[in-house]
Amino acid sequence: MSANSFGSRDTLRVGDAAYEIYRLDAVEGSARLPYSLKILLENLLRTEDGANITAEHINALGGWDPQAAPSVEIQFTPARVIMQDFTGVPCVVDLATMREAVRDLGGDPAKINPLAPAELVIDHSVIVDYFGHPDSFRRNVEREYERNRERYQFLRWGQTAFDEFKVVPPGTGIVHQVNIEHLARVVMTRPAAGGTLAAYPDTCVGTDSHTTMENGIGVLGWGVGGIEAEAAMLGQPISMLIPRVVGFKLTGELPAGATATDLVLTVTQMLRKHGVVGKFVEFYGEGVASVPLANRATIGNMSPEFGSTCAIFPIDGQTIDYLRLTGRPEEQIALVEAYAKEQGLWLDPSGPEPVFSEYLELDLATVVPSIAGPKRPQDRIALSAAKETWRHDVREYVPDFAGDGVDEEIDESFPASDPPSSNARANGTRPHKKVPVTLADGTSFELDHGVVTIAAITSCTNTSNPYVMLGAALLARNAVEKGLTRKPWVKTSLAPGSQVVTGYFERSGLQPYLDKIGFNLVGYGCTTCIGNSGPLPEEISEAVQANDLAVTAVLSGNRNFEGRINPDVKMNYLASPPLVVAYALAGTMDIDLDTEPLGTGTDGQPVFLRDIWPAPAEVAEFVGSSIDREMFTRDYADVFKGDDTWRSLPIPTGDTFEWDPASTYARKAPYFDGMPEKPEPVTDIAGARVLVKVGDSVTTDHISPAGSIKPGTPAAEYLRSNGVEVRDFNSYGSRRGNHEVMIRGTFANIRLRNQIAPGTEGGYTRDFTKDGGPVSFIYDASVSYQAAGTPLVVLAGKEYGSGSSRDWAAKGTALLGVRAVIAESYERIHRSNLIGMGVLPLQFPDGESAASLGLTGEEVFDITGVEELNSGTTPATVTVRAGDVEFQALVRIDTPGEADYYRHGGIMQYVLRSLLARA
Repeated sequence: MSANSFGSRDTLRVGDAAYEIYRLDAVEGSARLPYSLKILLENLLRTEDGANITAEHINALGGWDPQAAPSVEIQFTPARVIMQDFTGVPCVVDLATMREAVRDLGGDPAKINPLAPAELVIDHSVIVDYFGHPDSFRRNVEREYERNRERYQFLRWGQTAFDEFKVVPPGTGIVHQVNIEHLARVVMTRPAAGGTLAAYPDTCVGTDSHTTMENGIGVLGWGVGGIEAEAAMLGQPISMLIPRVVGFKLTGELPAGATATDLVLTVTQMLRKHGVVGKFVEFYGEGVASVPLANRATIGNMSPEFGSTCAIFPIDGQTIDYLRLTGRPEEQIALVEAYAKEQGLWLDPSGPEPVFSEYLELDLATVVPSIAGPKRPQDRIALSAAKETWRHDVREYVPDFAGDGVDEEIDESFPASDPPSSNARANGTRPHKKVPVTLADGTSFELDHGVVTIAAITSCTNTSNPYVMLGAALLARNAVEKGLTRKPWVKTSLAPGSQVVTGYFERSGLQPYLDKIGFNLVGYGCTTCIGNSGPLPEEISEAVQANDLAVTAVLSGNRNFEGRINPDVKMNYLASPPLVVAYALAGTMDIDLDTEPLGTGTDGQPVFLRDIWPAPAEVAEFVGSSIDREMFTRDYADVFKGDDTWRSLPIPTGDTFEWDPASTYARKAPYFDGMPEKPEPVTDIAGARVLVKVGDSVTTDHISPAGSIKPGTPAAEYLRSNGVEVRDFNSYGSRRGNHEVMIRGTFANIRLRNQIAPGTEGGYTRDFTKDGGPVSFIYDASVSYQAAGTPLVVLAGKEYGSGSSRDWAAKGTALLGVRAVIAESYERIHRSNLIGMGVLPLQFPDGESAASLGLTGEEVFDITGVEELNSGTTPATVTVRAGDVEFQALVRIDTPGEADYYRHGGIMQYVLRSLLARA
């Protein structure tokens, strides 16, 4: 029960029902707040307890100064938590382990139980092993269950053992699409005093950074680390600073030929250039009303690519229409509309312009067809410049192109507009290395730099959007009718975000056309976008590796970082689903789709993209005729039940899990081993060595174990020693519940360049416990350092930890023995996750870096001043001495709550001790 010091508790009547609400207009200044801050204000009013959440906090938010730097800490209590299976399995492992720790300390294990609704969607485990055939989906699902049976049994146990925890089984859809289509409430209800119901905004954090897709339907939420999500499930609020809010004004309408993907790539580029890390982004203006809900969700999904905490649209008629289309009950729809209008949360484009901290504006009419790549989502390329840009960028991926003795053919047609190169031979050319390949079925062709080896319609970003999905299907129809098909070296796949997509493809009659050019259904999951693209055909993979070809992938996803999509593919491009189909037909990035044909039709005439691109009116007509409410109500009627295979999985019973000592998927986590009931004092760091030294923009994909497990690596050797054959290694993501695998895969990305081990690429470092500091696997060196009692540090550049919200990027770092990270700047979630695992995030002084200070990584580090935390205060800086260099590093523990987590050794230890103290 709220302290209600503002007298804001009131009753809202909707039809015959009455709901308890907390009125925002009870707080002076609330009317001028942006939508997102109004949601936070209601959260504080409803959870005000006079201790952690006080009237002062509420007044601070009501009196928000849009120009002020964030400085006031508040406690945000999410209404619910959503997870996917890669990040969700460790959450359930940790909860199960916490139950045992509570029992061992004399408490009741049943107290470890989600206090907020938690829902997990299994969508990250399907791999595209089979493609291009009618039975690809069935075979991939069968293989998925073979690989993940132990994990799925564990999750089924969790669904029965924990209250308020539900699992959406495999083969249903992608978590973020299932969230907006079914799980999101927009306005929540729960029992209140006197037998009535309380109504309040749906707020949701998730264990995937793209949780922000729900921002498109007005739900405030964002991605957090698994450890932070666990705390939220256990009733702990999330500490945050009242943020700056960037207002993004939309005007006009998208022109013909431009898609939601083109829009979101434009928005991504603009916001990344502007700088929105740690800020809220909110869309407003007359153009918002013309943006369909599906496009809003596409924009919200890409928030991590801009770097913002959220990217939210207020509630309006588009929201209501979408809730009705997706089968929400009429009483829920009526509540959402009535509540939003009563609380000033309803978007009125003609009303007063909201007050924001910063402003941007985009005329939708200026958006042009685009792609992004070859390694970052913010690197947008106008489609008209795609060929020219690829020819320039490919030089970075063909290292011997300009070297002596190169026998590659030279193409002199490279545009003269190319930026001048320091190497005369490279300037104005592109590399060729034509390699003959014959497939098992006798098909022969030549591979070359730039060929498209993967074309994947995948990812929540776009598969939730019927306009781009049906646009791709219509393009496929038109291509088939012209006599075109995919090139034989292209691995094509279709992984929709929900079963509804399959339903409207079938109703429209367009699925057979996708099938004819190889875009058969391969599964309902993230697949290619998270590195589950599966292997290339053996003959193609061998040719690529043997000749070091710079081949490409085109996917309708949100992530295209180096080494993420497929180990054989060096250059990755994001594109709309229709353009994915187009590049599958072309088979190469070395093509101008505006002026060069995709191929030759059955009539012997060249076929251009413009000849088969569907008209917007036709796309809209198919959307209107192929999708209805009944499809959603049918597909989500029993969404947690699962198929016969899921329901037949045997599971243990009881409050604590029966760990299988032979399991290589789920093992009891070590975080609470030997944990005392009271925390021990924190200490300074002495005699530390550098485990990893990296430059700018090192992402959690570089840090966290992800993708396939390569033979010969420490993780592979561990699995082999436990009797696992290579074919059953599965991915790191599927084994996130086994810390032994994940430790060995931390900092093991094949594209990681550790500067203290020059000339290497991948999970290598130098082991200074041995004479001369020989090169070693990072995991093996960590074992040596920990045996010697040597603490470790990481040195990094700007934007350290950007990318997906990966708890194992922090967990693995901590378990390797890293005590501190010193970086030039951090991504918000990863910095928070480091603290949550007891790792100290430090920042170089402004304008300084490891390079400017002359640090090589071979120094011995001493860090003093950390012990000031034991007095209850957080030092602004600590002293770092590295060899002969000394500097003051900024302590990036930004809130008192984070300081408490660090003093306890991590957020999980803090929560567990808090629960015991209340028992």
